[in-house]
Amino acid sequence: MITNWIMEFIGSYGYISIFVLIAVENVFPPIPSEIILAFGGFMTTYSELTIWGVVLSATAGSVIGASILYYIGYLMNLKRLNEVVNRYGGILGLKAQNMHKAFSLFRRYRYRAVFLCRMVPIIRSLISIPAGMSKMKFGAFILLTSAGAFIWNILLVSGGALLGESWEDVLAFIKLYQEITYLLLALVGAAYFVVWFYRKKKRTN
Repeated sequence: MITNWIMEFIGSYGYISIFVLIAVENVFPPIPSEIILAFGGFMTTYSELTIWGVVLSATAGSVIGASILYYIGYLMNLKRLNEVVNRYGGILGLKAQNMHKAFSLFRRYRYRAVFLCRMVPIIRSLISIPAGMSKMKFGAFILLTSAGAFIWNILLVSGGALLGESWEDVLAFIKLYQEITYLLLALVGAAYFVVWFYRKKKRTN
């Protein structure tokens, strides 16, 4: 089971394993970052690992993984990306609907999306692709990615440390948080469309 393997890997290699796992998780979303971070937080309660060490290792891994996806987007066009998702999405754990959400959010909020979406499960990884495809300035991308990832990481690591042996309770909270977040995004999108339609209709009158 992948959860047990992740826990054993972190237990054996500490900070390096957290860096590697988070970097890979950013490229292949099916690897659950919530488990990595929450368990890493729990480990700070009985091992030599510290909260700040886990957070910084995870943030560095997030930036490396996000940079890989940024350059994948930078080198591809939308048509080619859709072909890859349709053909290999099942293997890579990519769903077309999640990719479309990421593109929609980036088109609407651009720089703000790169920061805010680092705290939205699943989309937090995929937002790097439209950023690269749009040729967003890499320095700005790294800064916003680092800030968003740092906040997300410190929340989950601290939660794991606070809950101790009950660290898995963080996963239930994340599931609820994800559902609420998607609902809010849908409401914001609907409100945005209504305002856009109203303004367009007003201009034509």
